[in-house]
Amino acid sequence: MKKYMEILDVENRLKKLLLLMGEQGASDLHLVVGRFPTLRIDGKLRPVSDDQILTPADTKALSDVMLTEDKKQELSSVGQTDFSYSFEDEVRFRTNIFIQKGYVSITMRFVMDKLRNLDELNVPAELYEFAKYSQGLVLVTGPVGHGKSTTLAAIIDYINHNQEKHIVTIEDPIEFIYNQDKCIINQREIGRDARTFPDALRAVFREDVNVVLLGELRDLETISTAMTAAETGHLIFATLHTNDSAQTIDRIIDVFPPNQQNQIRSQLANVLLGVISQRLIPRIGGGRIPAVEVMFKNNAVENLIRENKINQLDSVIETGMKEGMLSLDRVLVDFVRRGLITVDDAFIFAKNRDYMQTLMAKES
Repeated sequence: MKKYMEILDVENRLKKLLLLMGEQGASDLHLVVGRFPTLRIDGKLRPVSDDQILTPADTKALSDVMLTEDKKQELSSVGQTDFSYSFEDEVRFRTNIFIQKGYVSITMRFVMDKLRNLDELNVPAELYEFAKYSQGLVLVTGPVGHGKSTTLAAIIDYINHNQEKHIVTIEDPIEFIYNQDKCIINQREIGRDARTFPDALRAVFREDVNVVLLGELRDLETISTAMTAAETGHLIFATLHTNDSAQTIDRIIDVFPPNQQNQIRSQLANVLLGVISQRLIPRIGGGRIPAVEVMFKNNAVENLIRENKINQLDSVIETGMKEGMLSLDRVLVDFVRRGLITVDDAFIFAKNRDYMQTLMAKES
């Protein structure tokens, strides 16, 4: 009876913290020994100081009420585990539990309970253009926690409601749950439904798949398989933790051995449809607003990739506005002009501060 009451107390504490996340609009919850439970709100860490400082027993107990026996074993043997945690069958959290200095630490990220379209996300509707292709590779990039998965989910859900396709998502763990409409959607979680990303990706060749959402391009094997899938009649959407189009191209090429890189440049030039680079900027008055740079592949982009002149891609984006391309620095300047963000925040997130200064001078 005593053990049951202790478990109930731990569950109630977790419930209060997750409810507090919702009340305060937090994106993440951090549970770390020696600290108050801490929320991330609008990108900033805020301790829950009316709670208690967490002890090793606290974080261990909190992890135990969330983990299955398999996940407890993985945490013990590997030192970390990823999973999706469902709160009262209504709200979901992408959760990572890991060991640091011998103690358990927990990070929980809120997954939106409702899929939002690009307009609701304040993301340019031009991104729906990528959904109109039947094959190729679309990459969504940016730092961790800046809305890449949310933007991708909006594009996938657009396809779901407007086309008749077979969609497979390969995620670690599954984040958004789609309500199937015109599309068949199969969602596969690494570790539960498939062993690895490459294993799950290779299987799409035998599953009559039209569209694939890859949670992340993590390694050479996944990248190579994704490019082959994009060549053979599949529309592939994937994320990378890179900052812009040029860095994204370089990252993909650099994964391969030097003797293969010329061949990979040619292959990438053929299959790449575009790169979406996203940042969430603190908004005046509270919240954050996405600043999105978009590169659509045209003849110039294809030739620059093939000829290894990646440093010239920014110029193509700047001159490609009529084709729907968007420059991050121009987007930031526009946000300042409209009173959405501060000048200081614009400079923090700028790619080229001197160029942004020039753009602002022209605006004034």
